[in-house]
Amino acid sequence: MQLTGKITHDSLMTLEAYSKWRKAHKGEVIAHRKLRSVGLGDHVTLQFESEMTIRYQVQEMLRIEKIFEEEGIQSEIDTYAPLVPDGTNWKATMLIEYPDENERRRELARLIGIEDRMFVEVEGHERVYAIADEDLDRENDEKTSAVHFVRFEFTRPMIAAVKAGAGVMLGCDHRNYPAHVHIAPETLASLAGDLR
Repeated sequence: MQLTGKITHDSLMTLEAYSKWRKAHKGEVIAHRKLRSVGLGDHVTLQFESEMTIRYQVQEMLRIEKIFEEEGIQSEIDTYAPLVPDGTNWKATMLIEYPDENERRRELARLIGIEDRMFVEVEGHERVYAIADEDLDRENDEKTSAVHFVRFEFTRPMIAAVKAGAGVMLGCDHRNYPAHVHIAPETLASLAGDLR
C-alpha cells in the first residue's frame, strides 16, 4: 500500500492486487491502528485516523462489496477521504462502547453532546475542543450515537510544540463522563507525523 498524500482512484490497488497485499500486510495495519487508539475512561476509545487507516478502509470496502466500477470507487473515496488528517489537525473515529444493550441505551441517553466536549490539550496551550460529525448529525433529543467522527484543529504554535515533544492530554469534560489521559509517547510520535 503506497501512501501518496491523497487517496484517488488511480492510487488504489485493483481488487486482485489488494487481495495479495492484504494477506502479507494486514498485521502491519492492525498494529498501526492499535498504536493510534487511545482509551478514555472505561467506555470511550478514539481511533486516530491516518492515510494508512483510511486507505485500508477504502480498500476493504471495495473488497467486501466487490466494487470495481469507477462510480462506486469514487463514492467510497468521497465517503472516507475526508477522515484523513490534512496537516493541521488530528481526525478520529470516536467509539462509545457498553457491552450490555440496556446499559448502552441508558448511557447514550445520558451522554448527549459528549462529542462536543472532547478535547486535546497540548502542554502549555489552550484546550482544543473537537469539531464533531461534520458529515451528518449523529444524535437526537433522546440519545447520542455510539460512533462519532471528530477533528481537532491546531494552531501553528501547538503544532510546533507537539513536534518538539510537548506532552498532550486527551480529555472529556462532559458532566456525565469526565475523564482525561496523557497520550502515550509512542502514540504521540505517530500522531505528530500527521502535523506539518
